[in-house]
Amino acid sequence: MMKSVFLFLFFLFSFSVFSQTTPKNVNNTYDIKAEYPSGDNAFRNDFMKMVHAYMDLSSYKVEGPFVFAFDIDEKGKISQLSISPKVKNHEVFNDDMQFAMRKVKSKWKPALKDSKPVKSKYFLTITFERMDYDHD
Repeated sequence: MMKSVFLFLFFLFSFSVFSQTTPKNVNNTYDIKAEYPSGDNAFRNDFMKMVHAYMDLSSYKVEGPFVFAFDIDEKGKISQLSISPKVKNHEVFNDDMQFAMRKVKSKWKPALKDSKPVKSKYFLTITFERMDYDHD
């Protein structure tokens, strides 16, 4: 019981701290938000194809919703990825997720402020499901 209360408080605290941090040099006010050419679901699908193609998620034991926060610069490139909540070996997990994001070939349309491209922050929630494999 105490363990589940601690776990709940940990997730609650980590999400509230994560959501309140605002990186410097990122414009949070813009006229048009950044867009992936075919939409959010297309990016999620393209990204997950790269994740499944290049990494073994079972080695991280990820399950449940994860928030991916990243910057989209003035040229439509992704940088500064952070993932919450943290998992065992989160540095390696972050590196692998960054690798998968770099493999997605389409660039984003950057956010616009006064008709000029600006750097912006983007949040994407991805839910990982536990994968159990039957071995022959």
